[in-house]
Amino acid sequence: MACDRARVLLQAEERPGSAMASKSKKNVVVAETPSAVFHYEESTSDETVPNRKTDAIFRAAKKDLLTLMKLDDPSLLDGRVTLLHVPGGTVVSRQGDQDVNILFVVSGLLHVYQQKIDSEEDTCLFVTRPGEMVGQLAVLTGEPLIFTIKANRDCSFLSISKAHFYEIMRKQPTVVLGVAHTLVKRVSSFVRQIDFALDWMEVEAGRAIYRQGDKSDCTYIVLSGRLRSVIQKDDGKKHLAGEYGRGDLIGVVETLTRQARATTVHAVRDSELAKLPAGALTSIKRKYPQVVTRLIHLLGEKILGSLQQGAVTGHQFGLHTAGSKWDSGNPPSNLSTVAVMPVSEDVPLTAFALELKHALSAIGPILLLTSDNIKQRLGSAALDSIHEYRLSSWLGQQEDIHRIVLYQADSTLTPWTQRCIRQADCILIVGLGEQEPTVGELERMLESTAVRAQKQLILLHREEGPAPSRTVEWLNMRSWCSGHLHLCCPRRVFSRRSMPKLVEMYERVFQRPPDRHSDFSRLARVLTGNAIALVLGGGGARGCAQVGIIRALAECGIPVDMVGGTSIGAFMGALYSEERNYSQIRIRAKQWAEDMTSMVKTMLDLTYPITSMFSGAGFNSSIYSVFKDRQIEDLWIPYFTITTDITASAMRVHTDGSLWRYVRASMSLSGYMPPLCDPKDGHLLMDGGYINNLPGLSHPPSSAPTWGSGYLSQLVTRATSSPADVARSMGAKVVIAIDVGSRDEVDLTNYGDALSGWWLLWKRWNPLATKVKVLNMAEIQTRLAYVCCVRQLEMVKSSDYCEYLRPPIDSYRTLDFGKFNEICEVGYQHGRTVFDIWGRSGVLEKMLQDRQGTSKMKPCDVLPCPNASFTDLAEIVSRIEPAKAAALDDESDYQTEYEEELLEGAQDAYADFQSSLADSASDSEDELSLRHRDPSLASPKPSQDSSSPWLSDQDG
Repeated sequence: MACDRARVLLQAEERPGSAMASKSKKNVVVAETPSAVFHYEESTSDETVPNRKTDAIFRAAKKDLLTLMKLDDPSLLDGRVTLLHVPGGTVVSRQGDQDVNILFVVSGLLHVYQQKIDSEEDTCLFVTRPGEMVGQLAVLTGEPLIFTIKANRDCSFLSISKAHFYEIMRKQPTVVLGVAHTLVKRVSSFVRQIDFALDWMEVEAGRAIYRQGDKSDCTYIVLSGRLRSVIQKDDGKKHLAGEYGRGDLIGVVETLTRQARATTVHAVRDSELAKLPAGALTSIKRKYPQVVTRLIHLLGEKILGSLQQGAVTGHQFGLHTAGSKWDSGNPPSNLSTVAVMPVSEDVPLTAFALELKHALSAIGPILLLTSDNIKQRLGSAALDSIHEYRLSSWLGQQEDIHRIVLYQADSTLTPWTQRCIRQADCILIVGLGEQEPTVGELERMLESTAVRAQKQLILLHREEGPAPSRTVEWLNMRSWCSGHLHLCCPRRVFSRRSMPKLVEMYERVFQRPPDRHSDFSRLARVLTGNAIALVLGGGGARGCAQVGIIRALAECGIPVDMVGGTSIGAFMGALYSEERNYSQIRIRAKQWAEDMTSMVKTMLDLTYPITSMFSGAGFNSSIYSVFKDRQIEDLWIPYFTITTDITASAMRVHTDGSLWRYVRASMSLSGYMPPLCDPKDGHLLMDGGYINNLPGLSHPPSSAPTWGSGYLSQLVTRATSSPADVARSMGAKVVIAIDVGSRDEVDLTNYGDALSGWWLLWKRWNPLATKVKVLNMAEIQTRLAYVCCVRQLEMVKSSDYCEYLRPPIDSYRTLDFGKFNEICEVGYQHGRTVFDIWGRSGVLEKMLQDRQGTSKMKPCDVLPCPNASFTDLAEIVSRIEPAKAAALDDESDYQTEYEEELLEGAQDAYADFQSSLADSASDSEDELSLRHRDPSLASPKPSQDSSSPWLSDQDG
């Protein structure tokens, strides 16, 4: 109980007339709160008369408890039961507590509350009266407590700890039936029927739950694990439809509409599901029509959100709630377990796991599990097959109370390593970037043991070491890896300390908050779906302002986890992803800008203008001199660039390949530069601004993959068919978009129905004539090319997930590269102003908050989340309110033998024992008299009605 953790044992002084007084001093339990908790223990031979009567209460209460639990041997309770007296207002146990006791009420009342979803209020579910038990569900199942137990007035009860109950259960297993019976009596017949209809399923990794075209006869609820939905098109190709984690409903739309299964769903890892048959769902709908209303409301929200974001597909009807404005339209990453395994024994895996745990701690509660601490917690035989269910149950509980559970695998294929692979939503394969690319023996077995789990390659680099290289070779050896990240590690990661000293060092590290700008923090945000993306638009020399904004980002403490760009934004974004040091970014960008002002190089590149005015050779040389042979895969920060594929008339997204080529392709303005031939397929690539001038502008395809989904390669294919918000589809929670495009003039001359070029020539040559504003052919072509981008620009300004910035650079022209310092300073000052406002108004803190809103103290405030319990899920779906029993304060007619004994022979002692209840008793009398005057204020006993299916028709 909560009070057990807070109390301090003190010696109580003898007080005349007190039921706790004795010649030998007794223990008094004092909580950290102002209210005290009195702890009664077995009395000694030297005792007062009042204490003898208290002992009689204790013995009689134990006798009743024996009968209620159906125990054959009274000695089973010896030394395992404690009599507690708590004053009014004491919280005995809190919702979410793991260490729970079974409580048997002797006198007074224990009120049971549960916190409502989307509310800070607690609602009274029921009241436990004398002779009744509470807390038995959590003890029997081993799950956290799903409600809060509070004594609104002075109360006495017997307490049996979970450990003591298990001892009793080992000696008399049938006690489970007696205790379970007391629980079943409290719930209604409706709940018992649903419990009978629900099927619990354990599904091994790789097994299909149902297949496309199957009959829809049930709905599935994910209790733990991870599922993936795949749809097969008419051409035979399979496409990812979605992934589902704890708390998600699967197949509910098909079941409600009685349609055949639209997708195939299989388990990514070992999963536990609850199967709700269609008949049971129909029964729920008939008895509680508000369930249908709630489902329609949730599905309607999802459909409307999808319509705003683009095409609608069936998998988008997952029941999610938005945690913040940036979450709308993009379901949160629901990873709950991550396994880490080494490529070789040289990898400092323990230090890596501890660093990642430290970085993740800024997001929510984290648990790191190794084979050693599992044996310490659960015993040396915990990993034996005979304890399979016990271990699985315990691991499931850890997922309930932690945002992420990290599984650190052994260096060989031990039973623990196999368990890590089976439990993982995502597997991180950790290697050393300085070593020769190789495949470890351990990861070779992943394809056969964890075919569908997400796998990511993590390459570690020393601070003083060289920049990443040869990443393509690492990835080409691993067809099973769907993504990668480079981590620049602090020196302590490569320390050769012994294990005890390493752990001691990290205990000191954990006392400091993690650095939000570190690569480990970036990995933590990516894993939890909290990544922040920076997308840079095109605009010629005006793009120099983006360098100043990058400086402002760093100074204001805003981390960047992925970068994308178009045209000049592709160039500046690539510099940032490669260098990360503002001083070097500015030096290299300024050198390139000065190179662009060279008239000699420009004139030498002129050619006969069939395809373009310039051959592109000089421009190619200037881009190559900046990036050399660097590959996109070798950049520190994940990067992508946008081009327009005029061969296929579509947008292309480039996340791999030659960096300078795709940057140059994205900067190839029509008429000035020839299209660049893609070395992969020969397609002609032009400036990405023609189709998407801000890669964070357009909305994601309905089935866009997230980072690490195993389908990142589909991103390019999908992007060619519809505009895509690439940053969002790669898992970004927030997109910061920097627009530096030109503003079109709208006050053009109205020249009527016809236009003579000679008239324009005369207006231009005649110094006395009135000047006219008429577009030339090149300007008309440019405006036509950017028509779709103008519409997208208006969409992004009103979007919820994107933070739009446009520095005041309208006075600068596209080729004003000679004004680099001036434009850069304009961007910096604008960025500082905006970001300072973000800091003061709390925008920055909201950006860095976990999208799932996980809290250690209130794990179920924001749902669905890995901490969601089944009752939380029921409330999300149905919004069924519990009985209005908050005002129930009348004790029942229940009377036990020990009360009769007190009434007959120990009235005075009993009065002393109850003296501490005098104030609350008088309050109850006042309340009762008030109810006599106004019958409408009387509180009915909990009963089953249309708004409360959870309580039975019986008392309590």
